[in-house]
Amino acid sequence: MTRSERKWDHIRYALKTIQERKNSFEDITFVHRSLPNSSLDQIELSIKIGELLLSSPIFINAMTGGGGDRTFEINQNLAIAAKETGLAMAVGSQMAAIKDSKEKETYKIVRRMNPNGIVIGNLGWEATVEQAKLAVDLIEANAIQIHVNAIQELTMPEGDRDFRDALLRIEAIVNQVGVPVIVKEVGFGMSKDTVHNLASIGVTAIDVGGAGGTNFAKIENERRKQPYSFFNDWGISTPASIVEAKECKIPVTIIGSGGIQTSIEIAKAIALGANAVGMAGSFLKILLEEGIESLIQEIRNLHDELSVIMTALGASTIEEIQTVPVVLSGETYHWLSERGINTKQYSQRG
Repeated sequence: MTRSERKWDHIRYALKTIQERKNSFEDITFVHRSLPNSSLDQIELSIKIGELLLSSPIFINAMTGGGGDRTFEINQNLAIAAKETGLAMAVGSQMAAIKDSKEKETYKIVRRMNPNGIVIGNLGWEATVEQAKLAVDLIEANAIQIHVNAIQELTMPEGDRDFRDALLRIEAIVNQVGVPVIVKEVGFGMSKDTVHNLASIGVTAIDVGGAGGTNFAKIENERRKQPYSFFNDWGISTPASIVEAKECKIPVTIIGSGGIQTSIEIAKAIALGANAVGMAGSFLKILLEEGIESLIQEIRNLHDELSVIMTALGASTIEEIQTVPVVLSGETYHWLSERGINTKQYSQRG
């Protein structure tokens, strides 16, 4: 199977398996404010991720590229939606373009359609500094994601099996690539220990990529003759991953992703400590099933609804959502309690 064919397999299986696992945001409840002392027309959605100033806390997370004409069209339309709504956008892994120059246009189209937007490159943990620089140059990226995906690789029939020295390679990229580096999980979450290790080598932004969204173990198991079914329910949920990342004692920008689909889930992710949220699967589904205009309208609806929620919470800025009280329950509460994290710091603030 060619890399291009595998890319399209990923898209098909992602749409087939979307949101089969719960994302655990039902475990998070806002403490109601009867007197919010706020006004809808005073809401400000802009944020900073490291050195990048974004007009929205939502961004289009890495999805695809390197799969020929079909992924070219997807990235073209995603870039148009990003431009129309002011969102940052990450491309899928660019290793396909580095290994096959014919695939470069499936990525370059993003910058061509959105010349002044925030565009984020993407490579795996196995990338060299030289490859990272090529990826940045290819799309004139403002930052680059380095994705870590050990479970996906182990499940993938043709995947990698050796993960030694990944931290050293990431450190070299951080020190030499010349743009901000975001390290991203692909759907299995991150522990506070992992986040601490990454922050200690100079990574300033972490995308926790929690369990609850696109399930790459299940996608790869669809392609295996003998499935590794034990990986289908593997991982740390997105809410628990955000809190775990927040427990890291080294300052780091936290991006919440993994099954986030609605405005209330965006607000909850931010309240737990995320500085921004990445959305992928739900956007891709709308784009392919309903078209680009529906996707643009959905993003605008999310902005409108998030502003309404912020007004109800008495939070005029993204930073202020991170100070409102939330009560944690269910599996998320149990997980964090067992991990030695004090959940009362969330319920009794404000």
